[in-house]
Amino acid sequence: MDPHCTYSPYSSAFTYVSKYYWDNLAVYASEHQANFVLGYCSIYIFMQTFMIPGTIFMSLLAGALFGVIKGGILVVFTATAGASSCYFLSKLIGRPLVCWLWPERLRYFQSEIAKRKDKLLNYMLFLRITPTLPNTFINMASPIVDIPFHIFFAATLIGLIPASYITVKAGRALGDLRSVRELYDFKTLVVLFLIGSVAVVPTILKRKRTYE
Repeated sequence: MDPHCTYSPYSSAFTYVSKYYWDNLAVYASEHQANFVLGYCSIYIFMQTFMIPGTIFMSLLAGALFGVIKGGILVVFTATAGASSCYFLSKLIGRPLVCWLWPERLRYFQSEIAKRKDKLLNYMLFLRITPTLPNTFINMASPIVDIPFHIFFAATLIGLIPASYITVKAGRALGDLRSVRELYDFKTLVVLFLIGSVAVVPTILKRKRTYE
């Protein structure tokens, strides 16, 4: 056997088993759509509320099973609901944990929020659209730095649409995706930053007029 050969004798069996379970999942999702969507939403919101990693794979799954439009709506809804639940959970009991996990980042976030009180929604939209700060941190730290829930909710609902679209669309080609990193290549990140920059333009223009 060629020592440089990457073929595994178990690869065919693994592919067959994976396809078998995938086909069954797709059939169940099609025949019992209401039950599947309810279960999907419950799992996604639970994971988002308690900061359990893996929601990106749930987003890929939505795209693979429901397509870009339905899957995108489902992901944005569940992600917003989960982020909102995390917001209120953090508001109740999260301050010690946030201060312990991200003390420097929290101070930076608080100072940035204080500078942008007049255009807080624009700034939050920028943070949601771009990967400047992790979403988990934003969810937990927002109530700690006194970001009103209606601003948090609106920024989350609107700001998650671009990234959710990219992930859900990738789910349509789930079989060809070799790594999660392929979702956010350089070109994709540039596009997200450009979209996010639009959200902060009013803040920049207002500041310029103030100085003039």
